Amino acid sequence: MAEADRLLELLARASATRLLVVGDAMLDHYVFGDASRLSPEAPVPVVRVERDVFRPGGAANTAVNVRALGATAELAAVVGDDDHGRRLRSLLAEEGVEVDGLIVAPDRPTTWKERVLARQQQLLRLDRETDGELDALAETELLGRFEEGLARADGVILSDYGKGAVTAGLAAEVIRRTAEAAKIVCVDPKENHFPLYRNATSLTPNHYEAATAAGIAERDDPTLERTGAALLEMLGSQSVLITWGERGMVLFSADGSVDRIPTRAREVYDVAGAGDTVVATFAAALAAGGSHLAAAQLANFAASVVVAKVGTATASPEEIEQAVKQYYEENAS
Repeated sequence: MAEADRLLELLARASATRLLVVGDAMLDHYVFGDASRLSPEAPVPVVRVERDVFRPGGAANTAVNVRALGATAELAAVVGDDDHGRRLRSLLAEEGVEVDGLIVAPDRPTTWKERVLARQQQLLRLDRETDGELDALAETELLGRFEEGLARADGVILSDYGKGAVTAGLAAEVIRRTAEAAKIVCVDPKENHFPLYRNATSLTPNHYEAATAAGIAERDDPTLERTGAALLEMLGSQSVLITWGERGMVLFSADGSVDRIPTRAREVYDVAGAGDTVVATFAAALAAGGSHLAAAQLANFAASVVVAKVGTATASPEEIEQAVKQYYEENAS
């Protein structure tokens, strides 16, 4: 149980950190209902709506995941001057996320994603958004909120969903100023933005994002190794943690080491938002002084918790602790 004890000790320290999340905030709207017949108007199911659920999404969900760990979370992001932005701000406050870093851009709507589900199966998703880059005034204001939050934070997460908040200028300044403050910055990347993340501490792409950014067609394990090495050379980062679905994760480090971490998930119901959980846990563990490998292992256990839930979800310290203990007890030699 020595390894389990080390991970649980790191979990306790990670839960005491303070992280600043910068990026694209969204509002997720889930419409739950039942579908038992087809419409007479078109060959589509008729969903009898039973309930609506609103949750923070994107960078906002990353901040909620940080808070769920017990850590302090502050969000610097952009919302519109609309009901969705006000709802998102209220939901974040209810979750205990600090929202002083949110700015309002009157010319942009709050990104809103609506999913229709029947009997736990997603039938449709509607996206309402503007993904053009922030104007210079909004970018300057967001950087100001970032600077204020950085002074209080132990580490930073750059959560890029390609909705315009993470501009080239903002990414460069976030990474530069965080490094100058001798703090970690982890990036949850967008595949076409990788050149913006040079010199970040670490990135947590999924295998598709990593392969696309590296320009390498993913086929097998050797292919992934070339992808990881190419990204490290491109970015100059200390590590790249690639998530690989049911195969788990692979951690590529600047010293040339490659660590494969098998998935710990027992059941998989929904992978939505799992990347937010991974980067939140990984960054909190690094900010707490954990090694990149230990942080990745802890993030892997956190991911195993959230994929067993429907919709964007979080993992509490108690749930992660249970997953760690259960795995090591069952695999004790």
